[in-house]
Amino acid sequence: MKVSFLSENINKKISFVNHAVSNRSQLPVLLNFHLLAKKGKFFISATDLEIGIEVAVAANIQEEGEITVPAKPFYELLGSVSKGKVTLYTKNNSLFFETDKIKTVFQTIPAEDFPKLYEERGEKIAVFNAKALDSGLPKIVFAASQDSGRPALSGVLIRREGKDKGFLMVATDGYRLSLEKGVGLGIPSEKNDSSFLVPSRLIRELISVRDWGEEIEVYSSGKSNQIIFFLKDGVLVGRLIEAEFPNYEKIIPSDFSTRVVTDREDLLRSVKTCSIFAREAANIIKLSLEKGSSSKAGKIVVSASAPSLGETSVEVEAVVEGEENEIAFNARYLLEFLGSVDSEKIIFEMTGPLNPGVFKIEGDPNYLHIIMPIRIQG
Repeated sequence: MKVSFLSENINKKISFVNHAVSNRSQLPVLLNFHLLAKKGKFFISATDLEIGIEVAVAANIQEEGEITVPAKPFYELLGSVSKGKVTLYTKNNSLFFETDKIKTVFQTIPAEDFPKLYEERGEKIAVFNAKALDSGLPKIVFAASQDSGRPALSGVLIRREGKDKGFLMVATDGYRLSLEKGVGLGIPSEKNDSSFLVPSRLIRELISVRDWGEEIEVYSSGKSNQIIFFLKDGVLVGRLIEAEFPNYEKIIPSDFSTRVVTDREDLLRSVKTCSIFAREAANIIKLSLEKGSSSKAGKIVVSASAPSLGETSVEVEAVVEGEENEIAFNARYLLEFLGSVDSEKIIFEMTGPLNPGVFKIEGDPNYLHIIMPIRIQG
């Protein structure tokens, strides 16, 4: 193999591939990048057997071939070359890395020891608009559990809603839930109600991709139980979670007694302020919803108290309809929700202090977020 490329063409892409390199493995080859020069293209890939990433890099291919190279030192060495031409070539089972000033020799592992990222593409299930995913996925994935011991809650459920209806995406950790309908374009299939439980880690990697084409094609391989995202210059592969996602529909309230419309930024600032006190008292934030009158506007009083510190409250102007009410939440859950959406106005609905609170985006009927309340005394 012999290839040459500009370092500025590779550094951003190899940073993405590096996310799939195993941190610890009994298989030494999983600590390596796989390098492939074939048919005029240069590919770099990595896998930890949970996810796999491959990118294509613009390069001059002088000799085809493939090899694997220790990922960490190779990545760090490339990072030290801010710009300029890099030449790679293999000789006697070693990889030579050369610039106008650097000459390095890496020990390698044969490419045949490196596992394939996928055996087959499988069924094409969807085409997603990359910009839509970029704005939509962050509103969903943050609600997934980070606990790998609860596999069903550590994924994002992607369910085909039928012809021309796109997909429903939902994630929950048992304390909160994010849901959005009508995402992407479904590919015609007899299995219109099929669903896929995708690891949240894979979704986060997808979010991290920037400027890699306008569309993302998605395939599902039943043979290997994988989902595969094809980007403009790359491939992202992950193994689907084999677990039953909870029946989320039964916890979505069908009615409400109080409805509030308020400014998202104002509410976010007030929760941040009160979280200074909340973190000293089980992270509890209380929302008191007060109706307005002909002479004054309605409001949300956001408050927190800690016996060892004191107490604080912030008023946020709001339109409050229905019953006056109060409810308490985990401050972190509120902050993560309010920070994940970018709308100007949000809607909050509730039926009582012990029932789930429902957050919506004004003007967007397809999205909702639910947070379970915290019982407080007094």
